[in-house]
Amino acid sequence: MDSTELRAMQAPIKDRYRADPKAAFITLRAKGSLESEGIACKVETGRAAAAIAGLHPATGGSGLELCSGDMLLEALVACAGVTLKSVATAIDVPLKSGEVSAEGDLDFRGTLGVDKEAPVGFAAIRLKFDVDTDAPQDKLDQLLKLTERYCVVYQTIKHGPPVTVSLARV
Repeated sequence: MDSTELRAMQAPIKDRYRADPKAAFITLRAKGSLESEGIACKVETGRAAAAIAGLHPATGGSGLELCSGDMLLEALVACAGVTLKSVATAIDVPLKSGEVSAEGDLDFRGTLGVDKEAPVGFAAIRLKFDVDTDAPQDKLDQLLKLTERYCVVYQTIKHGPPVTVSLARV
């Protein structure tokens, strides 16, 4: 896909959102079941196979289930990669190839309650793009700036929106 095809594909969507801003607000949903064996959560993926999340081996897990911390980083990599490719297409930055990686630092004492002062959650996350391109540096700077601006998962992590939690008896 080139920038002309991308713009043509997105133009009617953008026009609709300009004409009706409320049409741009969509609620995404994720759902999981606690009925699986062991300490795990069966997450519906919208695909044939469900994702089974469990404890990380650093907290006593077997390593057979997915770690939700890994899944968060994977979601960041996926979103950032798609956003980078989309922006590169839109601003005509030819990419021969590339890799996206994310790593995050955790202190598991926090989540295990070993040390009440230890934070629960990632203390730092690093997102990195390695791209093979002949584009000039000013275009790469623009590519990175726009990728950061438009990556949903990156912006969500960076700005931490309000999150509410509830528990209900069924």
